[in-house]
Amino acid sequence: MTSMSSSAVYPLPAVIRTHPRVLSIAGSDPSGGAGIQADLKSIAAHGGYGMAAITALTAQNTRGVSGVHVPPVEFLRQQLETVSSDVAIDAVKIGMLGDAAVINEVRTWLAKVRPAVVVLDPVMVATSGDRLLRESAEAALRDLLPMADLITPNLPELAMLLGEPEAEDWPAALDQGKRLAGECGNTVLVKGGHLPGAQCPDALINTSGLLRQDVIEVGGPRVQTRNSHGTGCSLSSALATVQARTGDWEASLREVKPWLREALMRADDLEVGQGSGPIHHFHHLRESSRPGAFAALLWKEAAVELEAIHGLAFIRDLGSGELPESEFSYYLAQDALYLNGYSRVLARAGALAPTEEEQLFWARGSQQCLDVESELHRNWLSGREATTQSGPVTKAYVDHLMASSASGSYGVLLAAVLPCYWLYAEVGQQLHADFVQAGSPENHPYADWLRTYADEDFAEATRKAIALTDAAAAAASGRERAAMKEAFVQSCRYETAFFDAPRLHS
Repeated sequence: MTSMSSSAVYPLPAVIRTHPRVLSIAGSDPSGGAGIQADLKSIAAHGGYGMAAITALTAQNTRGVSGVHVPPVEFLRQQLETVSSDVAIDAVKIGMLGDAAVINEVRTWLAKVRPAVVVLDPVMVATSGDRLLRESAEAALRDLLPMADLITPNLPELAMLLGEPEAEDWPAALDQGKRLAGECGNTVLVKGGHLPGAQCPDALINTSGLLRQDVIEVGGPRVQTRNSHGTGCSLSSALATVQARTGDWEASLREVKPWLREALMRADDLEVGQGSGPIHHFHHLRESSRPGAFAALLWKEAAVELEAIHGLAFIRDLGSGELPESEFSYYLAQDALYLNGYSRVLARAGALAPTEEEQLFWARGSQQCLDVESELHRNWLSGREATTQSGPVTKAYVDHLMASSASGSYGVLLAAVLPCYWLYAEVGQQLHADFVQAGSPENHPYADWLRTYADEDFAEATRKAIALTDAAAAAASGRERAAMKEAFVQSCRYETAFFDAPRLHS
């Protein structure tokens, strides 16, 4: 997640919320850690509906591959045609293909069906070092590469596709990725998992202008574990699933990478096999019902925006009293317009609430929005020039909340409204603490406003809103929790943009 910048366009692009129907075309791993077994787990973990067409049967476990059987290519054709004649396929992940005949069959099918998203993980060598693609098939695989939207080789595979030695450092890996992307005309994900060091970067590379920039790097710490069996399969199938939802490779990678990192961190919990065990695809489900778990997840997202908010000139100058009155007036005017819409959204939360206690809580919150708008905002704005029109950020934020309220999901709506409680309370607490530390000067032009941040009733309401959102997440499905997180993140970004809007307006 990134903070909103001054160049952002409002409203934010809508995100399609569906169950992506994802077909994995890959080999089977009877130990369950890689291949179609890992793909189906990854697809399900990201809210997709997984399907599989088996290209090869392997005899393998966590210690290695002892045998590979490639069924007749006619049967693969029958699998592909049977599935695609009945099911609309949103995304395809391609893994182990085995030989040239299989590759050519998949290529023919892709040309006929033309799925919207195709992710190709060029499986050539297993983690154990066992070869999974016949050398005679390498030319056929290279011919297949341009039909993919995203290629996800590890560094040995990247080198093999280019006919070069394996990259020994990150700059060399990026250079190889650029050349492969240039040759194939698509996007290449360069992965740093095979490099030494404490960091494990990934990079999306596209030299054809399909990304916002040719190279988008996403960093992250390396996870020290021997249990990484199926990491490449899991990453590529997760990316295919999320991309069908977001339509943005960078957004997809930024969503999938933290999940994969946690799956590696929790891999040891599974205790599967004596060699390189599988990753923990469903690590998030085991913790989802624990009280406070979802709130803790949301706090990680909120902390990023809080840091951005505290760095804004508006917040700095508001705290010091140096903020121009025109900017403060614009902020209050927009806040009044926002609270009018926010009150309607809170009323909707009350209507969806499952208990009388929750209904009353959100109803009180709705009424308090109108009271604040009337008492504080209009008193300040009375006699001062201020706009009565919603600015672009205000309109986009309220539209986002209205869309969340129209979703019919109580949990999604609560996650969307929560940042206005949580971030506002955190920012206010810090501003008020700084004000008190400075001796609460009476000549501060915004002294009355800063004192309102010490309101314990609002702090208690914030704690209640967090608890209700966390409880709603515990009762929700995995797909709904994903939608809740997405709604929360969007609202957090709008909170940052809202505080920044007065400076951009002036």
